Amino acid sequence: MKGEEMAPKKPTIVLVHGAFADGNGFTAIVRRLVTDGYPVIAAPNPLRGLSSDAEQLKALLNSIEGPIVLVGHSYGGAVISTAATGNPEVKALVYLAAFVPETGESVQELVEKFPGSTVGESLKPVPLPGGQVDLYINPRVFHPHFAGDLPADEAALFAIMQRPSTGAALGEPAAGPQAWHTIPSYNLISGADRIIPPAAQEFMAQRSGAKVQVVDGASHLVFVSHPDLAVDLIQKAASENA
Repeated sequence: MKGEEMAPKKPTIVLVHGAFADGNGFTAIVRRLVTDGYPVIAAPNPLRGLSSDAEQLKALLNSIEGPIVLVGHSYGGAVISTAATGNPEVKALVYLAAFVPETGESVQELVEKFPGSTVGESLKPVPLPGGQVDLYINPRVFHPHFAGDLPADEAALFAIMQRPSTGAALGEPAAGPQAWHTIPSYNLISGADRIIPPAAQEFMAQRSGAKVQVVDGASHLVFVSHPDLAVDLIQKAASENA
């Protein structure tokens, strides 16, 4: 009992999904983290605008007592990079096949920085009132372009459950100081990613000074196809920054 009382409190793991996804993709990760005794929140990401999405996440983070490890996938990486700034309880940032922008950069700009992305040809636009547009990954190419290392039937489910992002969110530049300048970061790179080219992921990870693990052959949904590797990196971030 005495040893348990002296043990440091495990941080809350906050998981932030990206565009064309939702919290369902984190199911395997959540199960293992909860089994290992971590408090976990799969944060809803509105996918409406980078600054507004970050403000909503920032409010959620401010409601959590104790240390936090903040995890972002894809566009969610850009959201956590802004939302964590100035919050002393966020002890580590974990990027899973994610964008790690510098101030003034958009995810659209970063995805086009290196060749190899299929995202432009994969998008299915849905016009919205007021001139805005929602963007989906066309289900016909979701498996090969977004989830190539998953079974076809599983990829089809994720295609059905995907949530759209506005075009404005993907084109909005990151504003203000980015949290990775001051908070330790960890980066899981998907080595066969056809959405964010691996070269782009490596560029962002190196620039941020992250501790990096590359998963050869992994698709953009690396945390779904390799949940154990994702959890191991999250737990490493938690233990090294307790």
